[in-house]
Amino acid sequence: MIPSKGYAVKSSTDKLSPWNFERREVQANDVLIEILYCGVCHSDIHQVRSEWGPAKYPMIPGHEIVGRILKVGNNVTKFKVGDFAGVGCMVDSCRECGNCSNGHEQFCEKGKAVWTYNSLEKDGITPTYGGYSNQIVTDEHFVLKVADTLPLDKVAPLLCAGITTYSPLRKFKIGKGHRVAVLGLGGLGHMAVKFAVSFGAEVTMLSTSPSKEADAIRLGAHNFCLTSDKDQLKIYLNYFDFIIDTVSAPHDYDSYLKLLRAYGVHICVGIPPEPIKVNGFVLLSNGRSIHGSSIGGIPETQEMLDYCAAHNIVSDVEIIPINYINEAYERILKSDVKYRFVIDLKTLE
Repeated sequence: MIPSKGYAVKSSTDKLSPWNFERREVQANDVLIEILYCGVCHSDIHQVRSEWGPAKYPMIPGHEIVGRILKVGNNVTKFKVGDFAGVGCMVDSCRECGNCSNGHEQFCEKGKAVWTYNSLEKDGITPTYGGYSNQIVTDEHFVLKVADTLPLDKVAPLLCAGITTYSPLRKFKIGKGHRVAVLGLGGLGHMAVKFAVSFGAEVTMLSTSPSKEADAIRLGAHNFCLTSDKDQLKIYLNYFDFIIDTVSAPHDYDSYLKLLRAYGVHICVGIPPEPIKVNGFVLLSNGRSIHGSSIGGIPETQEMLDYCAAHNIVSDVEIIPINYINEAYERILKSDVKYRFVIDLKTLE
């Protein structure tokens, strides 16, 4: 076993604090990665606090991991020592079912997707620990190649916030000629704006906060709509082809669905804490639909990273030392970050 260290919680009411633990030895198909940066996702908070169902403790969160490879197993062919690499939300799956075979490992039909933390390895016994730590051992199939042409700290959030917004935009072939609204300007929203603009769509930011307008335009949005202003909202009735909904708080779906033109699609990438409620007539009246999207498979995540390297797309981040993580959580809950906290793991002592 490999002695390791990180920040963990022992219960749903615990604060993150230093914890020593062990990683498995590097096996034939594994790589050992020295973690340099790890993004802080809102889902980390949900899982630390056991808000998405019973959590597994002790828990080390973190699934936006970028680092340098320290060791490779004898059968590894994709990586060598010294390469930069990333690990996202998954570290294994059955690899045999139709979804896994088609590069959609997140939808493993056998229910054997192994998440980067708060999960169990396929043996059903060994817990997984995430990126708020100094190193990680992962099968090379679930490791991503990271270009050395981009700042690694700003690349880390692409492993979740990036692929979560890139995937549905690509699925619907969104680009030139499409009118796209992005609902919510946070970690996900700011990446949705960057990708949709890069793909050639006309992009409008929908927000309840007038202070977000300047940033939305800076990020590339063509329009801004203050959704608390009914007159502004009326301008966009039956206007959009797609809405990328990044909001995880309860909100009125009907009011946004009405902004979709015929056969428009409301794409949900945020996860509200309560069931979605929709008036059926709002859907039927214009042939509208609601679509859910969850991260992306390994091939698509690599495609996204390659696209970002080619087009110089990265996340807007605030770098923090790991001992600031509990304060960072409180700021995330207040939407007080532009737009992703990233932990510098050199600060882990």
